[in-house]
Amino acid sequence: MKALRRALGALGLLLIAVGGRLVAALPDPMDVLVWLGGSLVLHDGVIVPLVLAAGLLLAAAPARGPVRGGLITGGVLVLVTLPALLRPGVPANPTALPLPYGRNLLIVLGAVAAVTVAVVTASRRRARGRPDTGTRTGGGPGGAGRRWAENRGRRRGSGA
Repeated sequence: MKALRRALGALGLLLIAVGGRLVAALPDPMDVLVWLGGSLVLHDGVIVPLVLAAGLLLAAAPARGPVRGGLITGGVLVLVTLPALLRPGVPANPTALPLPYGRNLLIVLGAVAAVTVAVVTASRRRARGRPDTGTRTGGGPGGAGRRWAENRGRRRGSGA
């Protein structure tokens, strides 16, 4: 494992060197450096605090799994769509970006939110409608699951 870690570290340093060389070869590397600095500030100053705050709010939520899935899906959709949304001006080729991406993103995010709400609602209904028996044995009353649990309890009680 240590050799793999060292090999991956060396590969990472090599790729950083290649990237540095490519940036240095640009006629105006300042644009790339400003973009990299801005992305670092945006990530560490905006995105990370928002994700941490959402995680703290979701920690106490009863249906945090589906909500977390909806938030991750929405975040990925926004990240994938951002280049098309932030592209300045009208493209030289009108067929390059022919759709209203902002409106379409809102529609898809609305669909993700609707599915998330439906899943959370269904899981709450299922949890309310199911009587709490204290065990999750399955198989119905007197079924194989109950017999398995009873036999398991006898084995434990008998010292085996």
